[in-house]
Amino acid sequence: MEDTIGTRLASGESGSLGDCYRLYAPMVRSYLRRLVPAQDVEDVLQVVFTEVWRSRHRFDPARSLPAWLVGIAHKRAVDHLRARTPYTVPLDAVADPAGSDGRAAGDDLADRDQLRRALAELPAPQRQAIELAYYGDLTQREIAERLQVPLGTIKARTTRGLHRLSTILTLASR
Repeated sequence: MEDTIGTRLASGESGSLGDCYRLYAPMVRSYLRRLVPAQDVEDVLQVVFTEVWRSRHRFDPARSLPAWLVGIAHKRAVDHLRARTPYTVPLDAVADPAGSDGRAAGDDLADRDQLRRALAELPAPQRQAIELAYYGDLTQREIAERLQVPLGTIKARTTRGLHRLSTILTLASR
């Protein structure tokens, strides 16, 4: 059946896109769930199948239709992610916590500088999650909502970032 759908699609036969969508949309949707935020999957899926129809003349029926669809899905997911501008709070805009007497402790300046340098070494998504949690005083759920990414992604970014931060700080103190 895959061969006939691919051949029909490549020739522009009426109804072939609907058949292709019914057969392969679950697979493409599953692939997109790994790449784009859950709330955007259906939108990107529609973009993928719109492009499938527009570029049907480029499909070679002798090749794998699912692989071609996943290739298009990957490109559209990357385009979608690049178009998003995540909200970030610059570290310089967040005030340093005050010391126990209400003033910034002089002894802590070196530690804060070392922490800032270590944070700068983290990948941007991990650094952003940690900064919003610790300097922005947001919960992981609030961070996920603000950045429009799944809660599990924020938890993973925070955990990986803290582990990496620990390693960087340990190496720096040697």
